[in-house]
Amino acid sequence: MITFELVDQLYLVILFVNQKLLMQSSLNITAFVSLCLTLVSCQETTQRQVTADEPSAATSPSSVMAGLDAWKILLGNGDSQKELTGFTHEDYFFTARDEVSWVVYKAPNGGITSPNSHNTRTELGQKKRWTPAEGGKLTGTLKVQHVSTSGDARVAASYSVVVGQIHSEDGHKNEPLKIFYKKFPGHAKGSVFWNYEINPAGEDNSGRWDYSTAVWGYDMSTVGEAPDKYPAEPAEGIELGEEFSYAVNVYRGIMHLTFKSEGHPTKTFSKNLLTSDFASKADRPDQITTLYAGLGRDGIERPNAYKGEKQFFKQGAYNQTNGRAPATNMVWSTGANTYGGDAAIQYANGSYTEVWYRESSLGDGTPPTK
Repeated sequence: MITFELVDQLYLVILFVNQKLLMQSSLNITAFVSLCLTLVSCQETTQRQVTADEPSAATSPSSVMAGLDAWKILLGNGDSQKELTGFTHEDYFFTARDEVSWVVYKAPNGGITSPNSHNTRTELGQKKRWTPAEGGKLTGTLKVQHVSTSGDARVAASYSVVVGQIHSEDGHKNEPLKIFYKKFPGHAKGSVFWNYEINPAGEDNSGRWDYSTAVWGYDMSTVGEAPDKYPAEPAEGIELGEEFSYAVNVYRGIMHLTFKSEGHPTKTFSKNLLTSDFASKADRPDQITTLYAGLGRDGIERPNAYKGEKQFFKQGAYNQTNGRAPATNMVWSTGANTYGGDAAIQYANGSYTEVWYRESSLGDGTPPTK
């Protein structure tokens, strides 16, 4: 197809050739024009081929992100998939493109959950298992595009999504790491924070709690004074659509965390997974006393924390906003709109979370850099 741009190119070529030279030449003017059209058409064909070879929104996630064969996935409709090469789902797990290509994880507030959770997720689960002493490493570069716009501001988990985890397969199956993004309605900036869940001794897991640490913005314990009254917007927060990255490196039992985002200070943390910081009542932080006061969760952790337990990484969009009544749990029951679990209606009304990843890696733990 000859476009205005191609006609302009042809016109410039003709102008370049001196009219007198053409008249004196034995070259037929019709043949000359035909030759120019052929050359420009070849250029157009080359341009089309370059564009066609670029990744598009129709590409499967495994074509965008290497290493997905090391993962399986649980979708927001409860379906699971163990082999991700070529796999995509238009409602939960697909690709998008702006300047680069992204893998998209999307999960409504209300959907089919895993047996031990009340929250919907579209989330990868690592196939390999490892102990803290053996170690492992996970990295991710992402941007959160949406969190639920409904919920109860007094409930810590409202308006949040977990974008990365370490999960234990043994014992109480608790979580030594959850990386959150949370943004209150009406705010431009949200918070990134990480939680450590204690691993109580014995068979009773009812006293467990999460200790939350702020990265940029607030930690989990900052909540509203009323269902629709929010705290001040965090000055150093992360906006929706703003890219950030994390690295989780477990090496010889120590969990090393690194968070980076352009325009924000790089933050690093470390946590021992073999020796507890919370093995006595005196070790329990004030944050826990305040946040979990209404739940009676005042447990202590076994002295050796997660030592010897098999672990695995998780990554994606684990929606922390659900439709359960806040009166049942003022930390985790967010009272959000779920529209009877209909995903399409939830997507249309802001009752979902959406996370885009452009890079991810999975491997063995490495000696931390100094």
